[in-house]
Amino acid sequence: MRHGRTAWNAEARVQGHTDVPLDAIGRWQAERLADALQGEPVAAIYSSDLQRALHTAQPLARRLGLPLHTDVRLRERAFGRFEGHTHAGIEATWPEEAQRWRRREPGFQPGGGEALTTFYARCVAVASELAAAHPGQTIALVAHGGVLDGLYRAAVGVALDAPRSWQLGNASINRLLFNGEGFSLVGWNDDAHLAGAPPD
Repeated sequence: MRHGRTAWNAEARVQGHTDVPLDAIGRWQAERLADALQGEPVAAIYSSDLQRALHTAQPLARRLGLPLHTDVRLRERAFGRFEGHTHAGIEATWPEEAQRWRRREPGFQPGGGEALTTFYARCVAVASELAAAHPGQTIALVAHGGVLDGLYRAAVGVALDAPRSWQLGNASINRLLFNGEGFSLVGWNDDAHLAGAPPD
């Protein structure tokens, strides 16, 4: 699952490792996510240690009566000096770097942050390790859009530099199957539980 909405999501600001909290809608989304998964046979819950993911995972952990394990490797990609800036601001301030980021150059480290190749390897490795620790079981991973993007690419075989053509909604449910060697896609961007009016 991707974390619930933050104010920076709403403002299209790059978050990366900056520890931005959920906003009111994000907290509502986290509760609705817990409602949607409360009947699932989840064996373990793992979350990024950043509060937007952690606070999305907490209602689910309470609902299922499971401990919540944090793993720093589930963090979003580090974006260096891009963090806190809007996409438009990055374009205006660092146009050459913004172009490389937009092209998804695998080795590019945005603003001194994390290269896409390094980030992708981290995401796939941690998800594989956690899945392998629970053979035959369902586990919940609460992370970030970039993490889920990497797992989607791993499951479907999409190149790192290919443009994204799939949705990554806040608090959406995404299902993958791990066969001991790799991932395959089962379902993606299920957000039916978010139907209805969120708080003002």
